Amino acid sequence: MIFLMASIVNFSQSYTFFCIYANILVILRRELCEMIRTATYIISSPDVKDCPKTGKPEYAFIGRSNVGKSSLINMLCHNPKLAKTSQKPGKTLLINHFLINDEWYLVDLPGYGFAQTGLKQREALRKMIERYCLLREEMVCLFVLVDCRHEPQKIDLEFMAWLGENGVPFAIVFTKGDKLGKVRLKENVEAYKNRLLEEWEELPPVFVTSSETGFGGEELTSYIEELDESIKS
Repeated sequence: MIFLMASIVNFSQSYTFFCIYANILVILRRELCEMIRTATYIISSPDVKDCPKTGKPEYAFIGRSNVGKSSLINMLCHNPKLAKTSQKPGKTLLINHFLINDEWYLVDLPGYGFAQTGLKQREALRKMIERYCLLREEMVCLFVLVDCRHEPQKIDLEFMAWLGENGVPFAIVFTKGDKLGKVRLKENVEAYKNRLLEEWEELPPVFVTSSETGFGGEELTSYIEELDESIKS
């Protein structure tokens, strides 16, 4: 009888937690929908010179292949089919523009560091990315995506160092935050920050997200809106 009562209590607690968690997800997604009302695919360009010439501000997303970039974009825009996702990394090979709220562009850049692409293609992608970062005057901020489960990778650190050396404004976005427990997630993010501070005097803005739960989406979108408002004022 005691065991039965304990089981009922545990079930009640678990169900209550589930209901609270579900309600939080609903609220997060509703707030995201209010921030990003419309998201429309516009064009895919092979080079920065082919990008839209509308003068609208752009916020670009980039990261190593398989970091969850397409999933994050789809979560932010609450459209699971907006940016194409693939089980095979390295599929984004063009500069993809999505018009948000008819006011600014979200730009999906090719991933870097996918070893199975040929040397010639990797070099072409590197030049495409560098040309966009250095020549695209409309780009307000570049969001560099990092998988929170892994230690700092050399290729990411080198890319961020290159951005800093060239004065490219960027922020760091940790992805797949739902894959780790709360304590481990915090430890990994802090360890990453400390590694950067070994060479950087000041850290860029840092965000932690989950495409599965929507966590961090509101904060990230709010930051974009703040940047957008600062441009207008």
